Amino acid sequence: MLTDSALAELPASLAKPSYDRSALTAGIVHFGVGGFHRAHQAMYLDQLMNAGLGHDWAICGVGVLPGDARMKQVMDEQDCLYTLVVKNPDGTREGRVIGSIIEYLFAPEDPEAVIEKMASDAVRIVSLTVTEGGYNFHHVTGDFDAENPDVVHDLQAGAAPRTTFGLVTEALRRRRERGLEPFTVMSCDNIQGNGDVARKMFTAFASLKDPALGAWVAENVPFPNSMVDRITPVTTDEDRQAIAEEFGVEDGWPVVCEPFEQWVLEDHFSRGRPPFEKAGVQLVEDVEPYELMKLRLLNASHQGMCYFGYLAGYRYAHEVAQDPLFARFLLDYMDREATPTLQPVPGIDLETYKRTLIERFSNEYVRDTLARLCAESSDRIPKWLLPVVRINLENGGEIKRSAAIVASWARYDEGTDEQGNRIEVVDRLKDTLMAAAARQHQEPLSFISNREVFGDLIDNERFVTEYSEALASLHDRGAKETLRRLES
Repeated sequence: MLTDSALAELPASLAKPSYDRSALTAGIVHFGVGGFHRAHQAMYLDQLMNAGLGHDWAICGVGVLPGDARMKQVMDEQDCLYTLVVKNPDGTREGRVIGSIIEYLFAPEDPEAVIEKMASDAVRIVSLTVTEGGYNFHHVTGDFDAENPDVVHDLQAGAAPRTTFGLVTEALRRRRERGLEPFTVMSCDNIQGNGDVARKMFTAFASLKDPALGAWVAENVPFPNSMVDRITPVTTDEDRQAIAEEFGVEDGWPVVCEPFEQWVLEDHFSRGRPPFEKAGVQLVEDVEPYELMKLRLLNASHQGMCYFGYLAGYRYAHEVAQDPLFARFLLDYMDREATPTLQPVPGIDLETYKRTLIERFSNEYVRDTLARLCAESSDRIPKWLLPVVRINLENGGEIKRSAAIVASWARYDEGTDEQGNRIEVVDRLKDTLMAAAARQHQEPLSFISNREVFGDLIDNERFVTEYSEALASLHDRGAKETLRRLES
């Protein structure tokens, strides 16, 4: 098993921490220790530590959801170590053991320990990868959802917090009470303006809890925006077995990823930060051009491939990207619909970036599943794709491919592919969306009538026309023929 005591016995082919982990101290508390965090932020910090830097910026991970109990078990058993394996397009693999996480706390088991950890003077950053749905805002109004049952619980006087909002806010309250400067809250989620969203949501919760505390948070807590990028598929049993065979290590929860990595971060911190720039992070004053590029090109293209591909019988992203029909569709979407909505991106050649995306999607060794990309669409489509639709509607730009992607989602949520195989829809609004999709043969606009997801797009004649034509084509001709018709 992978533990501190076993590090010396690992083969030379597996890179290991060159630093003394016992000398590390936690300067960061991180909520949401999933595959992406461990392939990204924790990897950057491990890289710094191997260079002799940032040893007082180790990570204390926190799990909030009941399902995080499994991660707690693995982290405890493995001294918070794990294997990160980069899968290259030529089939070679590079493995390294990451040691930058030194502690893992499970909030449902001991919320007080989590709060006190953040309230300690050593912690200067609280970071987040809690997914798009973890920010508790209404997807049309953008307002904080104060009616969420767990939020209602956390707002009660004396309640032991259940939510990230409750835990973080209580830690900030204690820091203010003790005369300590606040930590920086650093979002690393795929949301446009992720720091701005975090500021709005945490300030809203704090204000509901205590208006004076809310005002203090708004005035004193930095929430830098960031753009993060690395394709990190779900770890499979095959990955565990392959890692054991190739590197001779038994790891309960390794991480696999592509070679590409990017992190663009606004340099706004209250009590310092690790020297991220020495690990390749781009520190900027304004991250918006970079995040719009990523959300509307990479993330929206993922949505462009996943439903069409799944309906056509594909199950992996590389299968779709290697099909010339799908690759042309994605490039046409990026060139003709997404790119016109972007700002200039300093230091980035957009033409190269877009072609590189197709190459990244085509990496067959990453084996990123379409099911993963299709999950939680009601959180993703409104943030990544619908802004492209709205800007192009306003400016007279093209929308037929974006509308077709929405139609492919609607067809996917009917729950069967074109071969009659059952689709397991994973979405917080699954019941509502599938019920609407089931009616669309008789009511073609039933799916996009959901204003919680689509806002007023149902009232736009041009969007409705393009969407209706694409949905009818999907029903009558299937995914591939619909894409061929979009080429004309």
